[in-house]
Amino acid sequence: MPRLVVTSLVLSHFRSHRRTGLGFDGRPVALWGPNGAGKTNVLEAISLLSPGRGLRRAAPEDLGRRPEGVGWKLKAVVESLRQTHEVETFAEPGVARSVLIDGKPAPQAALGRILRMLWLVPAMDRLWIEGADGRRRFLDRMTLSFEPGQAEAALTYEKAMRERNRLLKDEVRDARWYDALEAQMAEAGAAIQANRAAAVARVAAASRDARTSFPAADLAIVGPDGAEVPLDAEELSEALAAGRGRDMAAGRTLAGPHRADLAATYAAKAVPAAQASTGEQKALLLSLILANARALAEDFGAPPILLLDEVGAHLDAGRREALYDEICALRAQAFLTGTGAELFDTLGTRAQGFEAMEENGLSIVTERNIP
Repeated sequence: MPRLVVTSLVLSHFRSHRRTGLGFDGRPVALWGPNGAGKTNVLEAISLLSPGRGLRRAAPEDLGRRPEGVGWKLKAVVESLRQTHEVETFAEPGVARSVLIDGKPAPQAALGRILRMLWLVPAMDRLWIEGADGRRRFLDRMTLSFEPGQAEAALTYEKAMRERNRLLKDEVRDARWYDALEAQMAEAGAAIQANRAAAVARVAAASRDARTSFPAADLAIVGPDGAEVPLDAEELSEALAAGRGRDMAAGRTLAGPHRADLAATYAAKAVPAAQASTGEQKALLLSLILANARALAEDFGAPPILLLDEVGAHLDAGRREALYDEICALRAQAFLTGTGAELFDTLGTRAQGFEAMEENGLSIVTERNIP
């Protein structure tokens, strides 16, 4: 099967890394070291080889190393479906982030045609018990992995919604000002919702068909009141028009895909994910990531790159070993971090090992054998 692999990565003035060059051979990568050594910064750099703001959702001006303040640059060589590409992304102070693919300027969306990427970070451990914003981002990252056009639909929707919200706050009542904006929102919103529904269906199918050590989750896309969210553009347009008075009182748009939520149930126990134990919640998240990866391997032709930060937290030794076995069986290039090499001992020679250290405010990363 063809693969998606980052074969080299250079970080220049990025976060805690002044200049770090790394080479990868396609095996899973285990990166260990103490907190603050720069492990997550490496994963964040890799995440910026995909569309969007990366796994921390940081603004470009916040990614440069301080106190230098000279901007930052990432350079990578990637193999995608048996083709090799050079990718650069960088930002100078006060300038928007730029992307080069094979030496030519490209929009961020073009990165999604080369690499597909999924990630899990410690902040997501509370996904099922905190606000809907995080679950919506998780849903949209899942959706974007299948349909890169989701990003463009989201930008169109959000731009039109910002303009509509401005009208609402200014208490503009002339329907003609709203009609065109709501038509744009309805068309883009219907595409967003259809893409989300298709992604959830694909992940659900991959989860049902898998033999895995991780528990399956039943998923549903719901509105803030638990009701189903309209998929049809005409329905959404009617809901927006009917809600103008209510929205004007609130000063914002209260209906649409920006209000959707992702509901999950621990299937075997018929228990909402929010009521599951901490370990079960983490296992459900991993189950969804792995199911997403299996579905992508079928649809895109290669498994996605996986970024799993501090993945050993809340997993016992048996679950960690099961996770590593599934990653290797999937043949995905995965980047996993942890505080100690012992967390990766069952990977052995199946993975590359790297140790991160902090010296005088600089991150140093050295290749090591996994003990």
